[in-house]
Amino acid sequence: MLDDEEEEIHVPINNDLERRIADAFEVFDHAGNKTVDVREVATIVRALGCCPTEAEIQEILMVVENPESPGSVHLANFLPHISQIITEHKYQPASPAQLLEAFQVLDNEGKGFLTKERISTLMTQDGEPFTQDELDEMLEIAIDPHTQTVPYEYYINQLMLD
Repeated sequence: MLDDEEEEIHVPINNDLERRIADAFEVFDHAGNKTVDVREVATIVRALGCCPTEAEIQEILMVVENPESPGSVHLANFLPHISQIITEHKYQPASPAQLLEAFQVLDNEGKGFLTKERISTLMTQDGEPFTQDELDEMLEIAIDPHTQTVPYEYYINQLMLD
């Protein structure tokens, strides 16, 4: 039997969106107690199709982190906030046209591709840098194994298939 402090909070699931959010959350709820470590929130939010910056993740954490148990997030706090974010279409990924335009800006010679070295430098040193794991994951899909370049129109099409 649970004591008063550990009493389970019932979290109603009212629609398909909330079910999708709860399902993604539960993947990281290793103890099965409707809580996750704050370090998992970015992964969960991004798995739900949102693309917030690290600063925006910190804003989310300020709202959803459990004040009685710092370092953890309860589904009861997470669900309504993330449901609202998704419903309001916040943190939407870039469109294919926006991605193409960004790649074309980086491809100042108009070759239709970026070298592995150039994309690696850009992704780890400029803007919001990728970790090595994130870079490796991206390059696994983006790099043409024969030319060792990123043919960006093909890469964008691959992203859109997911």
